Amino acid sequence: MYESTTNEVPGSGAPRTGVPGAGARPGGAPRTRTAGAPGNGAARDLAARAAELDTADELGKLRDRFTLPDGVVYLDGNSLGALTTGVAARLAQVITHEWGTELIQSWSTGTWWTAPERIGDKLSPLIGAAPGQTVVGDSTSVNLFKALVGAARLARPGRTQLLVDASTFPTDGYIAASAARMTGLTVVPVDPSRAAESMGEDTAVVLLNHVDYRTGRLHDLPALTAAARAAGAVTVWDLCHSAGALPVNLDEHAVDLAVGCTYKYLNGGPGSPAYLYIAARHQGAFDSPLPGWNGHADPFAMTPDYAPADGAVRGRVGTPDILSMLALEAALDAWDGVSVEAVRAKSLALTDFFLECVAAYVPAGKVESVTPIEHDRRGSQVSLRTENARAAMDDLISRGVIGDFRAPDVLRFGFTPLYVGFADAERAARTLGHIFG
Repeated sequence: MYESTTNEVPGSGAPRTGVPGAGARPGGAPRTRTAGAPGNGAARDLAARAAELDTADELGKLRDRFTLPDGVVYLDGNSLGALTTGVAARLAQVITHEWGTELIQSWSTGTWWTAPERIGDKLSPLIGAAPGQTVVGDSTSVNLFKALVGAARLARPGRTQLLVDASTFPTDGYIAASAARMTGLTVVPVDPSRAAESMGEDTAVVLLNHVDYRTGRLHDLPALTAAARAAGAVTVWDLCHSAGALPVNLDEHAVDLAVGCTYKYLNGGPGSPAYLYIAARHQGAFDSPLPGWNGHADPFAMTPDYAPADGAVRGRVGTPDILSMLALEAALDAWDGVSVEAVRAKSLALTDFFLECVAAYVPAGKVESVTPIEHDRRGSQVSLRTENARAAMDDLISRGVIGDFRAPDVLRFGFTPLYVGFADAERAARTLGHIFG
């Protein structure tokens, strides 16, 4: 379906597509360069190629499952996914009937009480997990706290270190420091490229991000999980920037614990609940630091002593946010019949084509990609470093291309294959060229 100039990326199942004009530099990130903006002929060629790719795109029809404003290129789905078409009607039904008419009966006769585990099972295929291991609720930060403290309590006695991705999203670092204080561990920040060699007999827990939120660098989950297992450590993965964008395969790679949000590539809506994955082999021993009544074996017995529920349900804490929860459930319908592998293939083709267009449209020296060019090291975003990045992004947004700025100098463009097409990528790069031209 997509052009490919080289062979398949080992282990990814996705084609490696050439990126003409984006020369590689040490470390794997391409340096975007041109001799100047192309003439109308070159622009027509790229626009024509984009149209051909969109025509051949088998996922292109899925755009109709989303509500997007006319005339806008939306490349910020790695911050907030687009609204799916069924959510508004589902929320209206919940508000007017399940809440408005059924009132409190909806907890017992409707879909409310079992929503966290039911929706967890619904999203489990997108993270490569069998049913019964994922529970939805709370925020990523809260679930990460549960996972890290729970992991420390699962760790081998006498171990003292909590290895943390040094480039992690700040909240992960804050939560890790708090979890370490609670469990007596010492936080050891490590570069993900050196994480495997940093693991040893003192390592209790390893916290890593699957995709770097700034650069889009994809970390080697299978290899790093295997290294942690060989070192006798418990793994916790943050999947916020990978779930819904590429295959994760938690069960296949024997990940211990994982967390992630649902408002990015899963399109759950602003503030939609996060999820906690607890591998089946750990569920009996998982000891949550937040033993709320929703995670009790008999929540309505109202006993003074806590007895955890069986399975991943013990990861629940308090009363779930039903409106956000059921909006997420409706949003996940957009994935019906969709292969994550096909999404990954299109994501790589989109980001390749965008980099090619940037190389053609943007004058030399104006931007530099900090996203790895290698497919097995790239997530579903492209990050470009430039001077005055905030002003450049504001200008892009004013012209109908919505991306994201990250301090101090990064423009982020997230490619969500369910609703982003090749014409979107071409227009975004062309608009960037006008700004820097």
